[in-house]
Amino acid sequence: MNKLNYLAGVMLVASLTTGVAEAEPLKIGVLESLSGGQTSTGRPFATAAGFGIDLINQAGGFNGAKIEFLEYDNGGNTTGAADKFKQAVADGVHIVVQGASSAIAGQISEDVRRHNLRNPDRPIMFINLGAEALELTGDKCHFHHFRFTTTAPMRVVPLVSAMKENGDLGGKVYSINQNYSWGRDMEAAIKAAADSGGYKVVGTTLHEVNKIQDFSPFVATIRDSGADTVMTGNWSNDLLLLMKAAGDAGLKVRFGTTFLDQVGNIANAGTTALGHYVAHPYNIALDDTSFPEDFKRATGHYPVYIEPQSVNAMRALGEALKKVNFNGGKVDVNKIAAALEESSVKTPIGEITVRKEDHQAMLPVVVSRVEKGAKYPVDGTDMGFKPVKTLTGAEAIYPVQSSCKMQRPRA
Repeated sequence: MNKLNYLAGVMLVASLTTGVAEAEPLKIGVLESLSGGQTSTGRPFATAAGFGIDLINQAGGFNGAKIEFLEYDNGGNTTGAADKFKQAVADGVHIVVQGASSAIAGQISEDVRRHNLRNPDRPIMFINLGAEALELTGDKCHFHHFRFTTTAPMRVVPLVSAMKENGDLGGKVYSINQNYSWGRDMEAAIKAAADSGGYKVVGTTLHEVNKIQDFSPFVATIRDSGADTVMTGNWSNDLLLLMKAAGDAGLKVRFGTTFLDQVGNIANAGTTALGHYVAHPYNIALDDTSFPEDFKRATGHYPVYIEPQSVNAMRALGEALKKVNFNGGKVDVNKIAAALEESSVKTPIGEITVRKEDHQAMLPVVVSRVEKGAKYPVDGTDMGFKPVKTLTGAEAIYPVQSSCKMQRPRA
């Protein structure tokens, strides 16, 4: 090789190396409860988001590089979330994801909004995987927040409809919920659905979150009300202890729930759970694609609880990324957000799209009943969730809240 050809080769390699080095990788950070008492809720969000991002990377990544996925432990509280958001900003994260707690989601969403006001040239986007407080797509809505989970009306309306059609609703409903934004949303949704459900709300309770060890006094109140059905948005121990107390007291009521599919609930509740209902965004029994087995190979278990919706959120992001091309240069979060508004994902139970006015995902909702002999038994029991009704995203969605005044970034 002569000297001229050698120098030409060196220059070519250098230019290629420079091109690779200049490609800005998209950075996604999960700010989740990854330690302490809420790990069992936070870790599934991180696992599912990571699985979804792996799918994008396996297809070639984005902007000439693999997407970088970073984990930040918020410690299960808003202070930790605020601190970890600052760290994510320092690390150059473009998109943050989170789902376990509406309170924490509210903190992150506000931190994102304030950051973007101060730094319009370096905006950050928040993809909400599981926080369901209505205010997040109401008075706290903003362009850089997207919610890929349901809200109280999106669960209660299908729940009431399915239970009524199956003759399991009754004419008297008792509402018991945790006393924070989500629980108050649930109580309002239960009251709002009374006319269409043909029932009377015979009592309501809002109680402290995950601090009640003995629900027998509440069960006594429910018994005195004469309720046929108990509707609740309770989760974790507040749901398990409530159902256990009802079972121990021999209370003959039907439960309509939103989080009965949380891992461990059926094992802990035992046969007390039989015949009770849950409204959720996914039921594996309706999935005839390779997703359940693919997810199991990657994680060691079938997709359950909030994991499918989290994967679908990343799939929607993947579809959005196909519509933008930065040619290896600076990542423009505003363009990704605009593309995400136009994204859609087809699932075995229906299509998922995003409503532009408030960035609420329009996703199908399945209502299932706990029965023995289900296609996919859960928690090592002989019980599982049998689907009884599915509503499309258009059927399950609620009107845009008048309090959402979304301002779009200047072009």
